[in-house]
Amino acid sequence: MTNNLDIFVGNTTLIDEEVYQLWLDGYSVNDAVTLRLRSGILEQTGATVDVLQSDTMDHYRTFYMLERLLHSPPKLLNQLLFQIPPYRQTMLIERYYAFDEAFVREVLGKKLSKGTKKDLDDISVKTGVTLKSCRRQFDNFKRVFKAVEELRGSLVENIQQHFLLSDRLARDYAAIVFFANSRFETGKKKLQYLTFEDFAYCAEQMIQNWTLGAVDTNVDDMDVDLDKEFLQGLKELKILITDKDLLDLHKSLVCTSLRGKISVFNEMEANFKNLSRALINIASKLTHSKDVRDFFVDLVEKFVEPFRSDKWSLNDVRLFLTQYTVCAHTLDAFRHQALWERYMGTLKACLLKMYHD
Repeated sequence: MTNNLDIFVGNTTLIDEEVYQLWLDGYSVNDAVTLRLRSGILEQTGATVDVLQSDTMDHYRTFYMLERLLHSPPKLLNQLLFQIPPYRQTMLIERYYAFDEAFVREVLGKKLSKGTKKDLDDISVKTGVTLKSCRRQFDNFKRVFKAVEELRGSLVENIQQHFLLSDRLARDYAAIVFFANSRFETGKKKLQYLTFEDFAYCAEQMIQNWTLGAVDTNVDDMDVDLDKEFLQGLKELKILITDKDLLDLHKSLVCTSLRGKISVFNEMEANFKNLSRALINIASKLTHSKDVRDFFVDLVEKFVEPFRSDKWSLNDVRLFLTQYTVCAHTLDAFRHQALWERYMGTLKACLLKMYHD
């Protein structure tokens, strides 16, 4: 009697996505085995604990060998050692560069240096993200920052080109690079209600409108550095608060346009000059690096908190900022129309994104 035996030989590298995630999350082999046991994998497959241990170790060994390629994703695509289908390569890269919201919130705006890396033990305890995972995420932020900080061209496109990330993840990394470069303060208690997504949205608005790249595509670091000439020009906006006639006329126009349209009209009318001074003073001080760092602190202290205190709705804030911007354009004595639009368009977008519980 003869037995027929079919044999298939292949060299495709096997990737278990669940084990890969356990590795990324910083679990040891033993901890990963324990978690896999809890998932009921032995009952599903009929394997033994020894086989599961061996399987997990084999996967971990593969991931460690892949890691040096993941540091420079184009190398993963061009190497021949590991036969990995393109869709799997994309998954490996995207997950390797993914990050925990709780972790990125702790390091956003900080210098990506050894000093910050020393704090990772405390951040790990605070966020519940394993130290190993914290180190991987921090090193990824630093690697991307170093790769793109001096490049010409779009920050998002440079990140995508060098690290092959999805558009959404590349935009998140662009925000991280932008915040690390300008060292925006994000850690104060009054800013804790803001999410990474809030900050990333504001970063995107500022990159698109306030950096050198917004006006000149042939300069170095165009999407990383704020446009110093633009920031210097913002001092010209002070005429809106130093010229009493102009301030009074601006107030009159805004009040006329908002009467009966917002629920906090009396509060807005009484506080108009204070609000206007705050909006213009923030602009005029952005030439100083400390004031740039405190940009979000100033927005919360001077607008978000007072608006909340007086119970402004989000629509009230939107209508006020819209009419405040539009009415300045109708002032004959105000000559800085393009500068005004460039400043207020971004400030309004940021404030509206930040105005929530």
